Amino acid sequence: MNWILLYQVLYLFILTIVCLRIIYDTRNNTKSLAYLLFAVFVPFLGMAFYFVFGVNYRNRKMYSKKLIVNDEQANKLRDIIFEYSKNTFEESDKSVKSFEELANLLLKDNLSPLTSKNSVKLLINGENKFPELINALKEAKDHIHLEYYIYEDDAIGKLIQSVLVQKANEGVTIRFIYDDYGSRSIRKTLVPEMQSKGIKAFPFFKIRFITFANRLNYRNHRKIIVIDGKTAFIGGINISDRYINDPKDSKKLFWRDTHLRIDGPGVQNLQHLFLCDWNFCADSKLEPDETFFPPLTKMPALDDKIVQIASSGPDSHTPAILYSILQAINLATEEIIISTPYFIPNESLLDALCVASLGGIKIKLLVPLKSDSSFIDHAVRSYYLEILNAGIEIYQYSKGFMHAKTMVCDRKIAMIGTSNMDIRSFDLNFEVNAIVYDKQIANELHSIFIDDLKDSVKLDLITWTKRPRYKKLIENAVRLVSPLL
Repeated sequence: MNWILLYQVLYLFILTIVCLRIIYDTRNNTKSLAYLLFAVFVPFLGMAFYFVFGVNYRNRKMYSKKLIVNDEQANKLRDIIFEYSKNTFEESDKSVKSFEELANLLLKDNLSPLTSKNSVKLLINGENKFPELINALKEAKDHIHLEYYIYEDDAIGKLIQSVLVQKANEGVTIRFIYDDYGSRSIRKTLVPEMQSKGIKAFPFFKIRFITFANRLNYRNHRKIIVIDGKTAFIGGINISDRYINDPKDSKKLFWRDTHLRIDGPGVQNLQHLFLCDWNFCADSKLEPDETFFPPLTKMPALDDKIVQIASSGPDSHTPAILYSILQAINLATEEIIISTPYFIPNESLLDALCVASLGGIKIKLLVPLKSDSSFIDHAVRSYYLEILNAGIEIYQYSKGFMHAKTMVCDRKIAMIGTSNMDIRSFDLNFEVNAIVYDKQIANELHSIFIDDLKDSVKLDLITWTKRPRYKKLIENAVRLVSPLL
């Protein structure tokens, strides 16, 4: 009996220490409460789960990366970025100036320049993205930089590999970063083949058995391609056959997604982001030069589109993507439309949307009828009643899987990127979004959204409240752990 008592005292002591660490280390109250409940009510497993998935690496700077380590050089670059952004803003139209606070937020918090004279092209679904991408890859002269969450060993993966090998044979330097979990199908196949052909390929954070779950929790969810520092691709479409819709194959799941091609100065922030990630995962010391960053004065004015990049992850000081979304919501005066495959908002985003809607802003949310996880579907649906009560319209895409991550505010700005509207994307994943301050692109994306609504079912508040109680119970139960998903 004395041994049993000793074990109980020891367990309570360890539990107390773990709970104190959770309270001290977890800045999000909702997430902190979820970890505390799990640790208390699920003996041993709950504590183990926290140490595997819950440790805040943003505080520990485990992923801290800098391209420029010289303070004098960094300050000089900062001054150049601020001056360039100021000139861009002064020359911009009202669509930019009405979202001045958003531009300033990303400039000061993310050191993301407000770039002008860009050419921007929306690419809808894989069947539009991949031909455009392959043609751009074939035009590369100096370097190609790729960073992808999912790259699969399938038809399109092999086709792009063949193009990359061809360019490598022509003397083009190719650097490839892949997420070791999302791209696990190529770890022992395409990656060794690429490396044998002169392509430099590294996992962002290699998964090893001992630390498997830890590294699985922090995923590089970015999809970036930069060509010669002048052309870039960014958005939600990974390199996989699933993103290519074949009208002749009625049995295949229709995959609805959105990507973006940028030509011009807006590419340089994506280049900077890639090089930082490269230096981290390849243990390299690449430095910025004119090869990677062509002088802005020498870049031709391809168009009049203004672009800014938002990026965040466990390496960033703040959740910049979340902040940019909140700021955009707060600045909207008429309408907000959102497409996202996963809607698991934290309290600040949920409140911002509800306040905006109750204040008279028309808000439409487009989500999949079914995602790729029934467990996540329950968590997502637990938020519907609250936002329906606030007057937000919810549409469930029924033609296939809605995977696009977009937002349009007042038909003046458009956000396209990799970040879902969920806690994981805001706090745990490495993500990147492009913001286009342009009425033409915003209206084009708005029209695409309206077309998507034709293949969607609008939720009715009265019908939704009459759902069986057991469904509500399951959804609310799953919602308790939604901050951990």
